[in-house]
Amino acid sequence: MMERVRRVERLVSLTKILIDRPHHLFPYSYFCEKFKIAKSTLSEDMAVIKSSLINEGLGLLETVPGSGGGVCYIPDSMDADDYRFLQKVAKKLSTSDRILPGGLIYMTDVLCDPHIVSRLGEIMMKRMYRLKPDCVMTVETRGIPLALLVARAFNVPLVMARHGSFVTEGSSVSINYVSGSSKTIQTMAMPKRALYAGERVLIVDDLMKGGGTAHGLIKLAEELGAQVVGKAFLIEAIEPEKKIINDYVALLRLYKIDEVNMRIDIRPIREVKP
Repeated sequence: MMERVRRVERLVSLTKILIDRPHHLFPYSYFCEKFKIAKSTLSEDMAVIKSSLINEGLGLLETVPGSGGGVCYIPDSMDADDYRFLQKVAKKLSTSDRILPGGLIYMTDVLCDPHIVSRLGEIMMKRMYRLKPDCVMTVETRGIPLALLVARAFNVPLVMARHGSFVTEGSSVSINYVSGSSKTIQTMAMPKRALYAGERVLIVDDLMKGGGTAHGLIKLAEELGAQVVGKAFLIEAIEPEKKIINDYVALLRLYKIDEVNMRIDIRPIREVKP
């Protein structure tokens, strides 16, 4: 009986460690040493966990054979529960009291709710898993919580551009870009040591209208020698119809902000852009 209890506790611990670090390859020796068990016992435990994850639709365990191999957790693709969650977020963001002057939407409470934004990060990661980024990149300030949780879901670092350089971050690279919606010239900067040549970058932000800010992030990443492999947004606005960027993913679509009748129309997106 005591052995059964110990195994249940070990299975819970193993599952939490794996899920907390998706896509991270854990050597078998790591778990064998941590739990003081033989490799054969670990294999039996992993078989139980793998079966449970599949049965519950929570993802897969991917094993890599050989001396340099191990096991990693791969979250499942977006499902009906994720879509229902996005419907709830869209409804929460569509209330009339969120309309701000100038056709803006108040979103701070949603983006700063850890339960909401952590789930959004996981959904975004599921949609873009095959890109396998080395880091997530965003610009201050409102999109930072979402970008950070996307980075956590991918188990990669977050790098952040600012609208000005800071002495505490050392030498930096800055660029001027044109805002896609306001058509004004703005500046963003990033420390030279934030990105390295050849790194695969996923750009994440909260709202994309014309795509000017995302285009600026792309140019900034390229200035540092990195490769932008994807762009992802919580919301894309349907207007303007012509965007500066293409090949992006968004979870929600903003169809209309009616300041006269105080109405917002935001809906989840089923399809994924290529």
